[in-house]
Amino acid sequence: MAEQLAGLGWREYIGLPELGISRVKAKIDTGARTSCIHAFTVEPFEKDGENWVRFGVHPNQKDTVTEQWCEAKVVDCRPVTDSGGHTEMRYVISSKLVIGEHTFDAELTLSNRDNMRFRMLLGRTAMRNRFVVDSGASYLQGR
Repeated sequence: MAEQLAGLGWREYIGLPELGISRVKAKIDTGARTSCIHAFTVEPFEKDGENWVRFGVHPNQKDTVTEQWCEAKVVDCRPVTDSGGHTEMRYVISSKLVIGEHTFDAELTLSNRDNMRFRMLLGRTAMRNRFVVDSGASYLQGR
């Protein structure tokens, strides 16, 4: 018998401990392939011969004053097409995500989401074989 998948609502709180972000409100987006975190002032640099990025995050919805500065190794740089059909090159990083009692690694693209309602999108690749989404519910993994 297959293991039962955990449930997610259309929005959930997600922690990114490796980036120093205790929680960010995320939209659970089955239409997006890749997950995305809000990032501003994205600065590439080299560390131990590898490509890294330094960037700021406004982790709180509707708050552009609170900032969390992060550094992460670059996994890739790839074109991403948003819901409006616009394509942009984005840095891709990997980070540990914590949703309720679930912890796993996922790829995240970096994009300025200051004008968007949610500072993070959780895409279907990160959810695959882990979660099932109840589009009529919110915060099934706790606040």
